[in-house]
Amino acid sequence: MPAVTVPDITVLPRVPEPDAAAVERAVRSVTTVPSGFEGEGFPVRRAFAGIGLRDLDPFLMMDQMGEVEYAPGEPKGTPWHPHRGFETVTYIMDGIFEHADSHGGGGVITNGDTQWMTAGSGLLHIEKPPEHLVVSGGLFHGLQLWVNLPAADKWLEPKYQDLRAGESALLSSADGGALVRVIAGELAGHVGPGATRTPMAMMHATVAPGARLRLPWRRAFNALVYVLSGTGSVGAAGRPIRAGQAALFGPGDALTVAADPTQESRLSGMDVVVLGGQPIGEPVAWAGPFVMNTRAEVLAAFDDYQKGKLGVIPATHIPHAGAGGSTEDL
Repeated sequence: MPAVTVPDITVLPRVPEPDAAAVERAVRSVTTVPSGFEGEGFPVRRAFAGIGLRDLDPFLMMDQMGEVEYAPGEPKGTPWHPHRGFETVTYIMDGIFEHADSHGGGGVITNGDTQWMTAGSGLLHIEKPPEHLVVSGGLFHGLQLWVNLPAADKWLEPKYQDLRAGESALLSSADGGALVRVIAGELAGHVGPGATRTPMAMMHATVAPGARLRLPWRRAFNALVYVLSGTGSVGAAGRPIRAGQAALFGPGDALTVAADPTQESRLSGMDVVVLGGQPIGEPVAWAGPFVMNTRAEVLAAFDDYQKGKLGVIPATHIPHAGAGGSTEDL
């Protein structure tokens, strides 16, 4: 699972322990996430289900896609569907995913790569496994994060960032027991490749059995940890946490994640996603694939989609039915 790895973690820059005066963030809640299906039927875990939007701000949701070993003919994706008003961040740890949109963006991402799509004023897009993977089957595991945009940015021209695995900043914890991949934002002076509209940080860490990861964290950001695999604890008090659970932290300057000394034999450690961002603090009106500030803006987005104003499916792609949502969600 761990996407990008290194043969010798000791050669990486180390994240210094937070200052002695740093305020440790307490764990406000640990939630167990539900499972479901998305798109054409691929399994997902709703990573932040049960956490209110006020606490998630600027994030909206995150899906863990898989981990699943597909048999031949089983790999699935999503049909063509619209988006407006936010960003989608798709991070692949195992497997291959293809992306295309009506604004000319797209590409193929695989182990450790990220697609960062700013939907802005609106577009159509599709995500699916390549045909050869459908034929052969294979392992698939990824994440999709939705990041809100402030009102001033919701009408931006759509943009697409293709972030290769090798561009992530790779760091070690102070004791050398954890590998941290910085995808976006900054950690201890090291910056990830993702260009964000909203100040935020996103990283994937593998914490070796028995090791502890203590990170300095910007006070203006919220803080969330989602466990992809393994077992361990969060916070200075060592609150237990396991795969498929999310921790919400309170205010402070530092956060702690620790891995249990014993993990499943197939795992190299406890894998977590650490997220934080500066809250936007604006009203959220959300229905299906559209995230705006008012109900009227959401209804206008559905109307624009029905009128074909969010783009046209490229002639090289076979269209699929479905808008990814309906006004019944209002």
